Amino acid sequence: MVIKSLQSLVNETLKEIKTINADQAYKMVQDKNCNLIDIRESNELENTGSVEGASHIPRGMLEVYLDPNSPVFQNGQIDQKKEFVLFCAGGVRSALAVKSLKDMGYQKVSHIDGGFGSIASSKFKII
Repeated sequence: MVIKSLQSLVNETLKEIKTINADQAYKMVQDKNCNLIDIRESNELENTGSVEGASHIPRGMLEVYLDPNSPVFQNGQIDQKKEFVLFCAGGVRSALAVKSLKDMGYQKVSHIDGGFGSIASSKFKII
């Protein structure tokens, strides 16, 4: 049995998923064409701030919250007609999370290259 390194897993995943940059994500948010989802942990948000307009769903709860049978999903907090745009701190967790959502059956999913680091130096407002 061969255990893949994280880097090889991420490299394989990046070939299968949609990656966008922070400027593309900003335009999607301005046009109200996406659900912007911050998958960082709560302590990361406390330490570096949140992105205005982003929903927070920690990576460890993503599949639970986006299960169509979950209360979070059913209360209308997420618009499943819009693209799901995920980001983490640097882009590794969000890439893997997008693959997981695709495995669940979601079609319109992408992640932001460079994660919060690229978002913080873009037009997004950090609060």
